[in-house]
Amino acid sequence: MPYVDGFVIPIPKRNLKAYERMARLGARVWRDHGALAYRECIGDDLDVNFGCSFPSVMKPKKGETVAFSWIVFKSRAHRDRVNASVMKDPRLAKMMSSMKMPFDCKRMAYGGFKVLVGW
Repeated sequence: MPYVDGFVIPIPKRNLKAYERMARLGARVWRDHGALAYRECIGDDLDVNFGCSFPSVMKPKKGETVAFSWIVFKSRAHRDRVNASVMKDPRLAKMMSSMKMPFDCKRMAYGGFKVLVGW
């Protein structure tokens, strides 16, 4: 069964172009190392009338929106191998050293998930 890494991040709207550049590179790097899918989504309809909305959980500040993203792998073991390779990729290292992060990493929610129901 596939395995998914998921994350949610509040991002200043003024940093969306920088975040998109970072995400496009991330997508290439993860896919080059074997990830099955890589998705980065920006909040569009976040004012919901039921449950806990992403803003109620992430507490975005004025001028921020929320990114919801995931990466799909064959299995948890595959995820661990791919992520280990990604962390050694010079493209990622170069980006991390040359770029100020377009969001506050301490406010990112992240986790690995077993697929319960899926394709």
